[in-house]
Amino acid sequence: MTTADTREPSRAAGIGLRASHHAAVMASPPAVGWLEIHAENYLGGGQARRCLDAVRRDRPVSVHGVGLSLGGADGLDERHLGRVAALVGEIEPFLVSEHLAWSVTGGVYHNDLLPLPYTEESLGVVAGNVTRLQERLRRRVLIENPSTYLRFAHSPIPEPAFLAALAARTGCGVLLDVNNVQVCAANHGFDAAAYIDAVPAGAVGEIHLAGHHVAQEDGVTILIDDHGSAVPETVWSLYRQAVRRFPKAPTLIEWDTRIPALDVLVAEAGQADARRAAALAGMNHAVAA
Repeated sequence: MTTADTREPSRAAGIGLRASHHAAVMASPPAVGWLEIHAENYLGGGQARRCLDAVRRDRPVSVHGVGLSLGGADGLDERHLGRVAALVGEIEPFLVSEHLAWSVTGGVYHNDLLPLPYTEESLGVVAGNVTRLQERLRRRVLIENPSTYLRFAHSPIPEPAFLAALAARTGCGVLLDVNNVQVCAANHGFDAAAYIDAVPAGAVGEIHLAGHHVAQEDGVTILIDDHGSAVPETVWSLYRQAVRRFPKAPTLIEWDTRIPALDVLVAEAGQADARRAAALAGMNHAVAA
């Protein structure tokens, strides 16, 4: 199993490669550190694959899966796993990631990434699926913390501890989605900063940033992880902490609904670069003092 491709990204932030930007990206490669694709959007041929094949010659690319259902008790769909493995083998991404969630049961695919109870039993299920995935890809995979809107009555293992145990058991890494931490902290009433401090520093191999929607339901405020707006200040504040705790992890800007013009995404990545530099400079100043 390998831990990374030979082409590492620069420390500049990356952006997601989305269909609405294919023509613009091919015409003028954006000034970002790297590009991320959702695996399921590039399993076929056509314009999407031609764009990917063109841009990956100039920029490092990561693959982010959304359909492997690593929390599913039925195990992985071997046909879908094979298609993802073929894509990864062909484009040689520098990172591969998936979600701590399930979305398939009884052969039926759901449109949502559904939450898990954090128990020893579910840890065994996820660890088995992650191990199978890594063996098939022959590389380390990063597992993303989810955004959730409910909690199970019996879920005795805190999420950071669950991720730490999963990493220790399988050798996988963690994709820390800072927006997801903020969303869940607001929805479930825990301390977002304490969550980031509890995630094992050596396991985090990537950071995601995104915006969210603030909704009101029966007088209760709920944050919805819709990736449909600029990164809010609450998430930027947590990002500062995450950068200092995981200084080597590359950063990605996610924007998947109400997708703006490409230059807006590039500017958001530039803001991530500036805030990352400021956070690290402040840390170095504090150490020197």
